[in-house]
Amino acid sequence: MEEKLLTEAVPISDYRIDDSFWKQKIDMIHDTAIPYQWNVLNDRIKDAAPSHCIENFRIAAGLSKGEFQGRVFQDSDAYKWLETVGYILKRYQDPELMKTADGLIDLIVSAQQPDGYLDTYYIINGLDKRFTNVANNHELYCAGHMIEAAVAYYQGTGKRRLLDAAIRLAGCIDGRFGAEPGKLHAYPGHEILEMALVRLYHVTGEERFLNLAEYFINERGRSPLYFEEEQRKYGYPFFWKDSYFQYQYYQAGKPVREQLAAEGHAVRAVYLYSGMAAVAREKRDAGLHQACVRLMDDIVDRQMYITGAIGQSEYGESFTFDYDLPNDTIYGETCAAIGLVFFARRMLEIAPSRKYADVIERVIYNGSISGMSAEGTRFFYVNPLEVDPEACVKDEGKRHVKPERQKWFSCACCPPNLARLIASISSYASTRNDRQLFLHQYFGGTLRTGFGNSSLQIKSGFPWDGKVAVTVSGETKSYDLVLRVPGWCTGYTLKINGEEADVPEREGYLSISRSWAEGDRIDLDFDMPVLVNYAHPSVREDVGKIAVSRGPVVYCLEEADNGKNLHRVFLNPGAEFAARQDDLLGGCVTLESDVSVLKDDGWGGSLYRADARPEFEARRAKWIPYYLWANRGVGEMLVWVHDGSFLKGNL
Repeated sequence: MEEKLLTEAVPISDYRIDDSFWKQKIDMIHDTAIPYQWNVLNDRIKDAAPSHCIENFRIAAGLSKGEFQGRVFQDSDAYKWLETVGYILKRYQDPELMKTADGLIDLIVSAQQPDGYLDTYYIINGLDKRFTNVANNHELYCAGHMIEAAVAYYQGTGKRRLLDAAIRLAGCIDGRFGAEPGKLHAYPGHEILEMALVRLYHVTGEERFLNLAEYFINERGRSPLYFEEEQRKYGYPFFWKDSYFQYQYYQAGKPVREQLAAEGHAVRAVYLYSGMAAVAREKRDAGLHQACVRLMDDIVDRQMYITGAIGQSEYGESFTFDYDLPNDTIYGETCAAIGLVFFARRMLEIAPSRKYADVIERVIYNGSISGMSAEGTRFFYVNPLEVDPEACVKDEGKRHVKPERQKWFSCACCPPNLARLIASISSYASTRNDRQLFLHQYFGGTLRTGFGNSSLQIKSGFPWDGKVAVTVSGETKSYDLVLRVPGWCTGYTLKINGEEADVPEREGYLSISRSWAEGDRIDLDFDMPVLVNYAHPSVREDVGKIAVSRGPVVYCLEEADNGKNLHRVFLNPGAEFAARQDDLLGGCVTLESDVSVLKDDGWGGSLYRADARPEFEARRAKWIPYYLWANRGVGEMLVWVHDGSFLKGNL
């Protein structure tokens, strides 16, 4: 690990976004999603799956009577909501929202036990059982989300009440887990605490939190396997005993440094890898970093959908095997895509790589934001690439796929997770060290460079056009401004103060070193053609098919524009695409192209024929950004479309 390459993410406070794309979404989180989700957490939304979340805290605090209801990890929904609010309050002056959040924090703190322990499931059901089922009962997962919320709220408001509670909770965990005699030689069943502890270390400077995160990572998968010991001691059944997963469902089948492929529950996996990367950076652990490189390569090169979705199977919400990428039975949990963003950014902080920045870009414009409706009040848990609404109802193997977004879920991890991602999106755009400022994503806004009183005014047409203008303001400072060339870009021009510049591209980046002064300007114009994409030939579901993208955006066909039977559509060989600005769903660029549609004329009542020659009719197809599908009613949707060049003789 090269020390000189290490960077840190530019904090939210240093990058104020004001472009038309992300500002609209951040405003939607503030104006709509946050109040809607607060009402859900308080069980005020008619016909939505009940949450019980806030009521559980009230019972745990002794303010209500009753039993715990919901999933064992229900607390985490409130924590993710608070984390989102912390990010939002860094951007908006909203006293009423702060008052509501402070009230929730008071409630949470009132439920916390004298030793710092906090988990409503065990507070209500019996503290004598705490830490007896760390494999499955999510105490440490909830603690991780509580810490993430506490750090975000402290950084957003300066208020320490939740942060101090998080320090007490982390201290409680540190007192119970570790290598020392008498402690539990264990680790979280559902990971996130690892990366949360690193964030807490950054805020407090307390090494014990970083060391605890490192312990969890190093201990995971070691023999004797703790989860087996836990089952023997307490008599818990092992749900996956007959599964090919075994303990790799928890990424615990072997030590993390020996793992060669992403396996098991997809969200757990990428949360663990994020923690591994964070610890590797802080501890300068080259071996751990190389394990992260292998795992990221396995995901991106063999197990990631073109939309950035990961986790192919409903069974275990899991990764499966290389090149297994079914489009209609995909799981593609929103949380998994978000976790991949977490992982990729932490890898960027270790060493700049276009590959990691491209992953972030692919996910944030496609497979993550598809999980929320345009107005911010409906949600997908599963993000398919092909949908037949009838199959979603009548095919048991596809019933996890929904043709329309839901008001909420009994397992509601995804909606508040996506809200916190969008609210903090600026923290995924730029990293820096004492010599370099990297622009990995191009969001319009004002970016404080971190080099004296200097800032960048960024104008960006992303994701709809490739024009970016960066203007320097403030005092003169010397540093390297490093700009990513997106992987989809087929060519670009670079101008510095109006003059074309020839800057060598290295590892997908353009590094410009100079003394930057007031008024200096960089203009980038990335070519943004429509690309017709093919999958690796080993992806059996996509052989003979294409997917369409333009810039960072993946497109799809939807029944609302193209009628039913989308599986009969063939893209014409050499088809040209017309791109136009559309007012659809808040504004976007849509595409049109000529296609040929397989006809069913002459078949009568026959199911099979030996003498049938394919017959086609010409049509004009409309393609919309994938993330916008299912905002106009229930209907078919398709990303991978037949490639007409396979049937040249018939078209």
